[in-house]
Amino acid sequence: MTFLRVLFAAAALAAGAPAQPGLSAKVDRIVAGAMKRQQIPAMTVTIGIKGRIVYKKAAGTADLENSVPATKVTLIRTGSLAKPITAAATMTLVDAGRLDLDAPVQKYCAAFPQKQWPVTTRELLSHTAGVRHYRGDEEILNTRHYKTMADGFAIFGADPLLFEPGTAYSYTTFGYTVVGCVVEGASGEKFADYVAEHVLRPAGMTHTFVDDVYEIVPHRARGYRKINGQIQNADLMDSSYKIPGGGYVTTAEDLVRFGEALMEGKIVRPATLAAMWTPMPLKGGKTSKYGLGFGVMTIDGAQYVAHTGDQQGTSTAIAILPARRFVVAAMANMDGVDPGEVVRGVLDIYDLPYPSRGTK
Repeated sequence: MTFLRVLFAAAALAAGAPAQPGLSAKVDRIVAGAMKRQQIPAMTVTIGIKGRIVYKKAAGTADLENSVPATKVTLIRTGSLAKPITAAATMTLVDAGRLDLDAPVQKYCAAFPQKQWPVTTRELLSHTAGVRHYRGDEEILNTRHYKTMADGFAIFGADPLLFEPGTAYSYTTFGYTVVGCVVEGASGEKFADYVAEHVLRPAGMTHTFVDDVYEIVPHRARGYRKINGQIQNADLMDSSYKIPGGGYVTTAEDLVRFGEALMEGKIVRPATLAAMWTPMPLKGGKTSKYGLGFGVMTIDGAQYVAHTGDQQGTSTAIAILPARRFVVAAMANMDGVDPGEVVRGVLDIYDLPYPSRGTK
């Protein structure tokens, strides 16, 4: 599960200016073309500029078996786009003086076993802690339901770290499960409750929910995969062991509102956001391309912040250009496809550069 297919550039628009004439029709064509080429059942796409939604699109079918069309409130799995949301929630605790990013995680999460080196929340958020990622399909295709955050440690908690924390970057969803436990310990609340109150509510994310397989969640899309050109139902998966790293459903509009709320200071302090959007330095002088919950890159002197998600039944992407207050999000209800094709197409409208696919 890669965290970052592409970091995207964004439009240099004047403050408060309307969207480019004809933008909607052009983006409509980009979405339709990507869906046709990749056989994507449904996509939702939203663009926000300087705090204003300038484009919203829902296309295709949310449920093929029942011929349910996608709408702008169709809920699609976030995949790893849950990680930026979790990082933001974590940093609100830092702002409140309730969490020390550089303290051993056991200060807040006693259930996580001691390792051969101390592990901190900062290292977990930046994927520099050495906690491993998935090991084979058995873990990726988990269908067991875990009642608590710490219960999920049964999958990976006993394993040694891959390396001394801070010396290397290694992407890990399991590391974010530990972050969820830290959030619960520092806040004294259930993870989902804390996120809802301190991230979702201030951002106006009214269509973002935990992807609980047992709950009835209105507007939740079915997920699909493609095998030898044939669309099938996606593999089964229960994300209860990894809610902080990949266990929400949302809309493209909510993702854009999340990015806007961060830039408007509605969730964390500006200095805190700047730290989140700074690439993490590694011991030995190198620097990763990941901050705290976000991939970060500088292209032509401009900062680009992005993340992608890919899990059973979903492929997602968000990109932010802070200097232009520009956010774009695209979601597809099929795994293994590239929603970044749509985002790159949007950027092409403005003749803007972007990194190639596969950038990490």
